[in-house]
Amino acid sequence: MITTMQLTGKITRETLMPLEAYAKWRKVHKPEVIAHRKLRTVHLGEHVTVQFESELSMRYQIQEMLRIEKIFEEEGIQDEIDAYAPLVPDGTNWKATMMIEYPDIHERRRELARLIGIEDRMFVEVEGHGRVYAIADEDLDRETPEKTSAVHFLRFEFTPAMRAAIKAGAAVKLGCDHTNYPAHVTIPPETLASLAGDLAD
Repeated sequence: MITTMQLTGKITRETLMPLEAYAKWRKVHKPEVIAHRKLRTVHLGEHVTVQFESELSMRYQIQEMLRIEKIFEEEGIQDEIDAYAPLVPDGTNWKATMMIEYPDIHERRRELARLIGIEDRMFVEVEGHGRVYAIADEDLDRETPEKTSAVHFLRFEFTPAMRAAIKAGAAVKLGCDHTNYPAHVTIPPETLASLAGDLAD
């Protein structure tokens, strides 16, 4: 029986913990996962948060869903894996959950209407290289003609030269050039060090 969270490079039913084992593991290790997720979170302006995902964050998400929903049948477990495993970066990219946050419901409705297409205007810029725009919401339609979704899934795909530059310590910006939300921020060094670990040589 698996009693700890093992990072194997691929999330399968066999590498997940049974509910009982996970409940024990969670009591001890939840603060570590929260710290890991916080480290990999970048705020862009006041209203956009980008959470860069990892195998650890997605394993935790799947285990949490199984725990909350009390799922222990094979089919249900596989459904959760199918939903979240695609967000694990696979060596050539960063994958992220983007959240657009406005506390006031009326303001949120108004801004989501003004921000249609924002997910396609998100970019990462590696020092000395051109911008890489996000590939957003693959296989999902998260936008209507009236408004964009408050949550999007992003993939930033890098060339070998960009990956090498990131690993060598190049500065990296996260930005958005949507007309109604122009913003950019330099990714902090400690966050960038964690993200560089997602990339293959």
